[in-house]
Amino acid sequence: MEDVHLEKLEEAATHVTDEARMILPGIQAIMGFQLIAVFNQRFETLDAFDQGVHLTAFFLITIAMGLLMTPAAYHRIVERGSVTKRFVALASGLLAAALVPLLLGVAMEAYILVHLVLHDLGIAAIIGAVVAALLAGLWFGLPFSMKRRRAS
Repeated sequence: MEDVHLEKLEEAATHVTDEARMILPGIQAIMGFQLIAVFNQRFETLDAFDQGVHLTAFFLITIAMGLLMTPAAYHRIVERGSVTKRFVALASGLLAAALVPLLLGVAMEAYILVHLVLHDLGIAAIIGAVVAALLAGLWFGLPFSMKRRRAS
């Protein structure tokens, strides 16, 4: 049987905020590239559908960023100076929820990149789907599988 250390409430709050802090710079970098892409001449060569995919991916990444930043705002406004189980649960839930739009946005950008480079809609769609499946497996499948295994 595996040794398990139960986190104290303060440790749990620190861990969830640290985890959000680790993801946020990556999201900010992706958003920066997304914004720059629109001002690139090559962006104009994309058809309206692909431009729409890029725009949708941008808003999905924006939503992910908002979900990751919400616990900090909540803590500063609602629970300043204290840590509660409600905060840890909210922050954990928002962090996990942020991974969904992030996953979709990254997969959509993978589709755009492959379509732009290879000029093949079918391969681009397949690669986008593979990226989505891979990230879903790593971010959700693996943790849920390990959680089930740990519970049994």
